[in-house]
Amino acid sequence: MIKIILLISIMSTQYLFALVSIAPMEIGEKEGIHGNASFGFETKRGNTNKDNYKGSAKVSYDNNIDYVTWGEVSAEYGEANHVQDTNKQYLHLRYIHAITKKGIRYELFGQLEENKFKRIKNRTLLGGGLRFKIFEIFKDGRGYLGLGTFYEDISYLSNDPHENNIRLNTYFAYTAKFGIDSRITYTLYYQPKIEDVSDHIYSQKLQLQLFIYEQLFLNFQIAYDTDTKPAIGVEKYDFTQTTSFMYKF
Repeated sequence: MIKIILLISIMSTQYLFALVSIAPMEIGEKEGIHGNASFGFETKRGNTNKDNYKGSAKVSYDNNIDYVTWGEVSAEYGEANHVQDTNKQYLHLRYIHAITKKGIRYELFGQLEENKFKRIKNRTLLGGGLRFKIFEIFKDGRGYLGLGTFYEDISYLSNDPHENNIRLNTYFAYTAKFGIDSRITYTLYYQPKIEDVSDHIYSQKLQLQLFIYEQLFLNFQIAYDTDTKPAIGVEKYDFTQTTSFMYKF
């Protein structure tokens, strides 16, 4: 009853939009085809100072033997004082394959995105690397370290020159389950250009996913992103706080 009251009260006071889980996936964690979609309300400060709408979904396949793969898509639109100031789309594909039975994986990924508010006409990524399980706390908490590279192609809406970069891709990810399929997840990315480490992207995300009822979850997420050399006239940081609903299938 308490969960139902909480759900009704949140739905009556907040808009709806989607948020894909950031928890790292492991081979054999959930066999077969699965997915999720979620909806909620977002507050932004930094490059974007407003409330807006967003929709996203994620579909994955786990063969329960030696690989897992998934794709996720997201779109966001917003207005402030009846003027459009957010319009972005995002598509990410990733494949993870086992090298050893438990600890070491290789991964390949591709990404497409547009963000008119950050003056990015299109950004394409292609990359890969290794992922290591660096620790496991009991059976419900796991930590991962990733190391690799990716090729980045960026076209801007501003007068910034077209970019072709190779970046180092390093990350730390931790996820822990508790209660009835609830979990907390933290990710940290550091992505410097190989030829100029002063030009780097730094990203942190913390997500709390709470079980509500059957396949419905409540998400809280905080994200802080930094780009040391963004497009002309764009802030170097973005802070995002999100509350959302997620439906898993």
